[in-house]
Amino acid sequence: MVLTMEIGAYSFGDTPLNPDGTHRPTSEAIRNLLEAIVLADREGLDYFGIGEHHTTTMPVSSPGALIAAAAATTSRITLGSAASIIGTDDPVRVFQQFAIADAVSGGGRVEITAGRGSSVETFPLFGYDLTDYDELYAEKLDLLLTITNSDDEQVTWSGTRRPSLENLAVVPRPVRGRLPIWLATGGNAGSSVRAGQLGLPISYGIIGGAPHRFAPLAQLYRETAARAGHSGDNIKVSVAALGLVAPTKQEALDRFYPGWHNLNVEMGRLRGWPAPDKNAYLAQASAPGAYYVGDPDEVARRIVDLHGHLGHMRHFLQMDIGGLPHEHVLESITLLATEVKPRVERLLGR
Repeated sequence: MVLTMEIGAYSFGDTPLNPDGTHRPTSEAIRNLLEAIVLADREGLDYFGIGEHHTTTMPVSSPGALIAAAAATTSRITLGSAASIIGTDDPVRVFQQFAIADAVSGGGRVEITAGRGSSVETFPLFGYDLTDYDELYAEKLDLLLTITNSDDEQVTWSGTRRPSLENLAVVPRPVRGRLPIWLATGGNAGSSVRAGQLGLPISYGIIGGAPHRFAPLAQLYRETAARAGHSGDNIKVSVAALGLVAPTKQEALDRFYPGWHNLNVEMGRLRGWPAPDKNAYLAQASAPGAYYVGDPDEVARRIVDLHGHLGHMRHFLQMDIGGLPHEHVLESITLLATEVKPRVERLLGR
């Protein structure tokens, strides 16, 4: 297990609310998110992930565009998609957008995380059939990896879901030759096996239950990678989770709950989730629950505890949900960077 830990944040964008509860312009969510990324870079966070959703409350529909903007306004933080919905996008365009962002960043700071997608809204939006979910993802991931692993600009590939490429240039190429590709999963065992067989790093999105239950999946991933002959720095695990850091535990609970409630009401409307239950929220917001909501000491201890189960090397939190006031998000980013991160480093150093 690694004894270092990257700490970061991620977002799908979060449309602010007016005092009467109505939504402000979605463009404001994009500007707020860019401000948060710039702050995360300045305060010393290691990573910021930008996920893909297509709803009025989570409007980051093009992670590559925002990552390119962030690459131009930051200097050290790693920027990645969290995740790009590969099955309903064109892998050529995804690669090109992220390669451009990589060039803007100076090289070595941009990653792609490929997901099958909880954002099922992409299927009707882009004219795909949801029943083709798995086939689309498998074939388009193969194309993305073919482009990524090409030694030059010319790419040849054939498939059934997209027109073939015959010695065609896919440009620009990344500054350092390769863009890191991660696989995202919400806990599907087959995804852990796929990532291990391909020798790709894996990112687990843990949004409910007890996070340590993912330990067998991380073990399955590493065992599969070893059997496939993959080892070294590319075999690694990251964790994405919900959370908020505040000066005290009670402040964190009180601040995060309204946004959590609003998000669950929306997801209930879109996807049939059950009505939000505050008791369930409180249970998940303390160990061994999935929400990292608390003061810096508690959040650091819980990250390190999960590291003991998963051996993950990156832990990053989604904080801006359900119209959470922007100032609370910014304070949480600062505390995560300046208070949680050094505590995690000290605890792991023991």
